[in-house]
Amino acid sequence: MSQSDRRTLPPRLRSTLLSLLAGLCIAASVPPWGWWPLAFVGVALWDRLLAGASPRARFARSWLMGLAWFGPSMLWMADLTAVGFPIAIVLYAGYLGVAGLLVPGRSSTPWVRWVSVPAAFTLAEASRWTFPFGGVPLATTAMGQAAAPLGQIARIICALGVVFFVGVCGVALSMAWARRWRVAGAMFALTVVVWALAMIAPRGHDTRSIDAAIVQGGGPQGTRATETDPNDVFLRHLDATQLVTVPVDLVLWPENVVDVEGPITANPENAILSELAQTLDTTLVAGVTEGVDSHTFINESIVYLPDGSIGDRYEKVRRVPFGEYVPARDLLESIAGNSGLPLRDARAGTGPAVLRTPLGNLAVAISWEIFFTNRGRDGVLNGGEILLNPTNGSSYWLTEVQTQQVASSRLRAIETGRWVLQAAPTGFSAIVTPSGRVEQRSSISEQRVLQQIVFLRSGDTIATRIGPMPIALLSLALLGIAWFQVIGRPRLRFRPYLTR
Repeated sequence: MSQSDRRTLPPRLRSTLLSLLAGLCIAASVPPWGWWPLAFVGVALWDRLLAGASPRARFARSWLMGLAWFGPSMLWMADLTAVGFPIAIVLYAGYLGVAGLLVPGRSSTPWVRWVSVPAAFTLAEASRWTFPFGGVPLATTAMGQAAAPLGQIARIICALGVVFFVGVCGVALSMAWARRWRVAGAMFALTVVVWALAMIAPRGHDTRSIDAAIVQGGGPQGTRATETDPNDVFLRHLDATQLVTVPVDLVLWPENVVDVEGPITANPENAILSELAQTLDTTLVAGVTEGVDSHTFINESIVYLPDGSIGDRYEKVRRVPFGEYVPARDLLESIAGNSGLPLRDARAGTGPAVLRTPLGNLAVAISWEIFFTNRGRDGVLNGGEILLNPTNGSSYWLTEVQTQQVASSRLRAIETGRWVLQAAPTGFSAIVTPSGRVEQRSSISEQRVLQQIVFLRSGDTIATRIGPMPIALLSLALLGIAWFQVIGRPRLRFRPYLTR
């Protein structure tokens, strides 16, 4: 297309194509693709699209960007629920639409957009991670930076802070495009300063080493629980555990690979697990689901001590909406019946996210919980010296969820300053260092044991101490200042006092 052709491209078509391109750039920065610099390009395009635009145009362009972002990066959902997938994408794109409205389109003061774009972008992500039903922090820009230099700032300002500085870098790139070199340089310099602070910030320290083994039983990917014999899954993990090299201090099994009705102690699997822990002379952490009744089950991690006795247990707190429980079940069943809905709800746990064992305090984030900053923080603030992530992604199509979960484990490792052990029955299992580096990772469907020396650690990072709230409040404050500048200060008129 020639330059003259581009100039004659209808403005609405041009803005539509650029909006979709911006979203596709951000999608490409997210795992499994992970082309992280494209996130900055996407935000830069968004900034250019918002400049001087009307409220209606800002919403529409931002919403289109969201569709192009979440459509490909959450495509796995189409196999899980063909009806729910387009509804979810439209809803999540709406968060970006509102963010576009929050950015003033016209202002005589240039800095208004420079501060409001990162702030609005951050608040949109924070909202999506929180509402509704506890939030859905999937396909996030923070995940895309987990393997990039910018991901290291999660150590001081959490994953939400990473999102904020993706916005800052995007605006800086936009300013460079506009040849506002001083502004671009200042924003890039601010990012470098924050990154440098993160690199020298406290990150905890090793207390002692342990030999840890993660067991992945293997098996087909993309299967449903209703299509799988729980005993087959259990036996695959028993078989895979034979690959563990002794002596070993800690053995981690994935989420819900032990599926029983009633208490585990009333089932034959209990004696088998007890004997396994004794044989290996190890602390075994097994993912167990216990059926309580026809309406309820428990999803938990249970410790088997080296003498074969049962130790501590952690019951999953943050459940997967429409996966482990159905919000407003009575209403939905009255409309659609039981078709496609889980028959039982998981009981929500209430205890701290830590398993206390003679080996040490083991922080736990079961499956979905690893996507949330505060679940990792909860375990570490309660004394966790290492972070365990028993999970189960065997029912998901493609590898989007699995790669995004590894990225989330990397972010939690950086935020907490802890080793993270991720165990999945069909992949991906991983061992992640406190700096977010993946030491080992399994493949999909393979039977494998990941085993190496890791370290129990003590001490808190700044992110563990302060959490994500300061960045959310900063973003709110910046938007407030921006709109105050646009609307203008109320002018007080001087009225002289008149006497009669």
